[in-house]
Amino acid sequence: MSTKASIDDLILRVAEIIIQELKLEDVTPEKFDPEIDLVDEVGVDSMDLATVALVLQDEFGIRIDEDDYPKLTNIRLIAENIMQKLNDRSEIKAA
Repeated sequence: MSTKASIDDLILRVAEIIIQELKLEDVTPEKFDPEIDLVDEVGVDSMDLATVALVLQDEFGIRIDEDDYPKLTNIRLIAENIMQKLNDRSEIKAA
């Protein structure tokens, strides 16, 4: 699977999780702009972000540090962060 396909699939999955956890209505993962600012434009607060981070950690078997939360401002950045953590984990196992 190519990296482009993988990141696109990951973006859709992250969007699904955010929509479900935040109970967003009238939006689908395919229509959710991965560049939209979740705090400023969607109104996600720190508690919502913490909830989403916990679900993402369980879903992908990764750790998202609280220090990283302010950097995770849109779906694309969240997906890229997850992909990096998954890649780092793969490299550690391969070593």
